[in-house]
Amino acid sequence: MRVIYIDIDSLRPDHLGCYGYHRNTSPTIDRLAEEGVLFEQTYTPDAPCLPSRTALYSGRFGIQTGVVGHGGTAGQPKVEGPGRNFRDHFDNGLAGELQRLGFHTTMISPFGQRHAAWHIYGGFNEVHNTGRGGMESAEEVQPVAEKWLTEHLEQDNWYLHLNYWDPHTPYRVPADYGDPFANEPLPAWLDDDEVIARHAAMAGPHSAMDIAMYSGNEYERFPRQPGEVKDRASMRRLIDGYDTAIKYVDDQLAKLIAMLKEAGIYEDTAIIVSADHGENMGELGIYAEHGTADVGTCRIPLIVKWPGGAEGVRNTKMHYNLDLVPTLMDLLGGQKQPIWDGQSCAPAITEGKNVGRDEVTISQCAHVCQRSIRWDNWIYLRTYHDGFHLFPQEMLFDLEQDPHEQNNLAASKPELSREGAWRLARWHDEQMQKMAVQHQDVTDPLWRVMQEGGPFHARLSDGRVPGSPADGVEGFDAYLKRLEETGRAEGAAALRERYAAAIDRWS
Repeated sequence: MRVIYIDIDSLRPDHLGCYGYHRNTSPTIDRLAEEGVLFEQTYTPDAPCLPSRTALYSGRFGIQTGVVGHGGTAGQPKVEGPGRNFRDHFDNGLAGELQRLGFHTTMISPFGQRHAAWHIYGGFNEVHNTGRGGMESAEEVQPVAEKWLTEHLEQDNWYLHLNYWDPHTPYRVPADYGDPFANEPLPAWLDDDEVIARHAAMAGPHSAMDIAMYSGNEYERFPRQPGEVKDRASMRRLIDGYDTAIKYVDDQLAKLIAMLKEAGIYEDTAIIVSADHGENMGELGIYAEHGTADVGTCRIPLIVKWPGGAEGVRNTKMHYNLDLVPTLMDLLGGQKQPIWDGQSCAPAITEGKNVGRDEVTISQCAHVCQRSIRWDNWIYLRTYHDGFHLFPQEMLFDLEQDPHEQNNLAASKPELSREGAWRLARWHDEQMQKMAVQHQDVTDPLWRVMQEGGPFHARLSDGRVPGSPADGVEGFDAYLKRLEETGRAEGAAALRERYAAAIDRWS
């Protein structure tokens, strides 16, 4: 058996044709979906990048591993303490179990170095670091992938994790690729002057006027990405840049599939297409960032073409990316570990059965501190630190009527907000009980993040990335001045009031 896991960073499912997008961004991926199973509601339980891939390869929630953020204690796995064996828990993750099944495991990605996430490499026989820390474009990744495939096409029992970065900001597709969507309509809800004006008046990192996180800066090297979205022209530039990146990666996948077919092994090769997280494109007023515990950030594509498996099936149940770990063990005859939090959905892949979960809990502690629960057509978000976005403590959205999370119903539907809070508390109790049995460290890492000054990308304590406009209290004050200078003084005043105690603490 050969398995290829295609990891496309920041890929929203609803910007793929097979998930209903009106632009032809993904003909290769769309054909894979026709030949396999498309999972409509898959989520990363922990966002963004580092927590998500840790969940995927460990098979565990971030509240258990401790990896829920990008820096501080939350960027490191929990110390296992005196009960640690010769190898740690990550040896019992997906790659380690594949090794024990006799698979040669390979990762083509700079991710471990990008986030100092060395635990991600556990269980891999080979790691090909493409060397630019996630700033690679597909034309730099593709030669490495094609060389590896050429050398291993005739071999059996291998697993390849292949990582493309183009849909992650900044959009870096080469200029000579052209503008394939220049004459294509925008998503209808964003092609609206009222929506654009309302979002341009909002405060917060990666809001419409702050695409570069805390500024509207543009970079000559990345002409496909605007620094501000304040009219339809700049909106088009942003959406076209993102969609062009998806199409560019899809072209590379077409080349890899052609290689498999020419070698006569395509039918016998499992291909999985997914992402670490999605990308907010207007959801909660945020653009070009994966910074919240909502559907825009945490819903990901999952398409599985499995030899001899179901074809042309759409699974409508909910799933986590970490469910892939026990699923692959079921499909390949491996051993499942009791420490895993995932549940197998193998019958969905082999028989097309509509199996899965009825609710999922999703978390974010890198840009904000939020936990959310998704059930039926609802998502309930609870915010502990708003990441300078002025979010209320509770938000509730009807995703059937309001898929882009523009109308907070928490106040008007208190009974559903209470239900969401109860569901979230029930999940948290289960996780803390499991933690008390399995771990020495029984700390909920979300509260460690709060103790250290807030999420890594929006904290007032020191220790932030040097030179960032949001570096501590001084950087926060600079951002408030930017808000005032760009007609958002009301937001600046509200942020200054909300964070007055924190400013006093960290000044």
